[in-house]
This record gives sequence, C-alpha cells and structure tokens, in this order.
Amino acid sequence: MKKPGKGGSGARALTTRVKKKSGLKESSRRWLQRHLNDPYVHRSKADGYRSRAAYKLIEIDDKHKLLKPGQKVIDLGAAPGGWLQVAAARVKSREDAPAVVGIDYLEMDAIPATTILQMDFLDDDAPARLMEALGEAPDIVLSDMAAPTTGHRRTDHIRTMHLAEVAADFAVRVLKPGGHFLAKTFQGGTEGGLLDMLKRSFRSVHHVKPPASREESVELYILAKGFKGRAEGEGGEEEPDGRDASLA
Repeated sequence: MKKPGKGGSGARALTTRVKKKSGLKESSRRWLQRHLNDPYVHRSKADGYRSRAAYKLIEIDDKHKLLKPGQKVIDLGAAPGGWLQVAAARVKSREDAPAVVGIDYLEMDAIPATTILQMDFLDDDAPARLMEALGEAPDIVLSDMAAPTTGHRRTDHIRTMHLAEVAADFAVRVLKPGGHFLAKTFQGGTEGGLLDMLKRSFRSVHHVKPPASREESVELYILAKGFKGRAEGEGGEEEPDGRDASLA
C-alpha cells in the first residue's frame, strides 16, 4: 500500500480552503481546513478505512512486524474502527471465529471478522468481558484511547496518560508471553512510572511516531515488545486457557 505523499493525487487534493467568514472560531476553521486537506484523510476514504488513524497502525506494523496471521488481538478505544480493520486483515481473522475484539463507549457499525463491545473500558467488568469475547489470552493489546480534550494541555496530557497506564496494567495481566503492547501517549512527562513498569515486563520499550501522526501533534506511541510473562503470584492465578483468573 502506498503512503500518502506530496506527489500524485495527494498533492492535488490539498486545495480546500475554509473561509474566515464561515462562522467558525479561528481554531476550528484551521482544524477543519487541515482535516479537509489531509492526504491521509483522502487516502482513508479511497482505501475504505474508517479513519486516517488506520495508517498509524499500518506504518508502525510495517516497521515493527507486530501483527501476524493467527494472532489474537484486543483493541482498546477502538472507535471508529480503523485499527480493527487493519488488525483483522493482518491476523487473517475469520467471520466464524473472530480473532480481534474491540471496545469503545461510542457506537460503531460492525466490522467483518471482529467482535465489538460498546462499553467503557474503565468499567469494572470490561476486562472480563473482553477476555470472554476473545476466548483466550491475546498476543497483542492495542490502545488508541485518548481522553476528550479540555483545551488545557496539561490536563489533557494527564488524563490520556492515565488511560495509557490502565491499558498497560491490563496488558501485563492478560498477554501471552512474547506478546506486544502499543498505546497512545502524549509528550509532556509524567510517564516515568509507566515506562519503568513496561521495561520490567517487556524485552524492549520505546516511543514511536509514525508519519501519519501529524508533526505538530504531541501524540506519541509507546511500543513494548516481547512480554516476559507474569511472575509467580503476579496478576492473579491463571486458568488453563491462559486467562487471568483475576479478570474472570
């Protein structure tokens, strides 16, 4: 799949202007104009992806080789479904036995060969519902969760980092040994504890910023590869199918 670039149809699409007299606030006008002129937005429509975010996962996976046929995947904060589409295609999930489960409190249309739970991941019973839907321990936990923005950068950062921490805690409780974890974070510090925990639990941990993530965005992704497995007594007692009994 070609990446959107400066040449070809992508460049010719970058012509839409939103008039200053459109009735929008200046910040909203700039955002809308940028969105309408975004080559990834145009490409996602042409390729049938639910959102431009699909290309972030495509680019990360092309480089780091996370998704493989036969794997089981959980996608946290899955709406509108771009990551689900990519994951389902790359692990070759089947309609009769979906290998990809997504969760979001927002409603989504069905996506072939996936199971979607409409509920808040922060609900107490969400982890158990995810594991029940997947049927066994996942090979990969993905999280593109971000808290609704308030306009206060520090507050937005802290709230999104909390989601990343909760996602990481879930991942180390349920992943198969050798599994991977990928989660959205924001630049701005206060993630030392999260990084320390991941470094103890995975063989490699680093930040990635795919080309599809806008240059001006403070968005980063934490990629933790090669889950070392749970130490004895950590994360509850495991059931025979690999599920963590504490999540059942």
